Amino acid sequence: MNNARRVTVSLAIFVLICFFLPWVQLSCVGVQDSVSGLSLARDGDNLLWFIPIFMLAVIGFGTARRIWNEMPSVFALTSTLGGSISAYLMYQERQNLNHGPRLVATQWTIFFWLAFATSLAVVFAAIVFYSRRSRSP
Repeated sequence: MNNARRVTVSLAIFVLICFFLPWVQLSCVGVQDSVSGLSLARDGDNLLWFIPIFMLAVIGFGTARRIWNEMPSVFALTSTLGGSISAYLMYQERQNLNHGPRLVATQWTIFFWLAFATSLAVVFAAIVFYSRRSRSP
């Protein structure tokens, strides 16, 4: 039970770290630049700000002993919603940038894909945490 909670919190920390790393590699006529999730949130869609907010909520609820001892459903629900909404927002951002005008070549970095996969892993770990917690006496 405790291991699933630790895994969920660790995965949320990893998503939070990846948010500040380069997500998109841009190149045009030999000039290259990269854009992080933070830069995309600051310059573009404000909904991307929900990713670090949700991950901080998962970390906060996962480290608050009273929450995961007395109300494990709150932690599981926050983790499941936070992970799934974060993955959805990342997917939407990728779709929006890929369907825009292609004057500049864009390539999604490994950090984006790791953050996306880890967001989905947060959902899975939260479900495992709750299923184990609800079974134990």
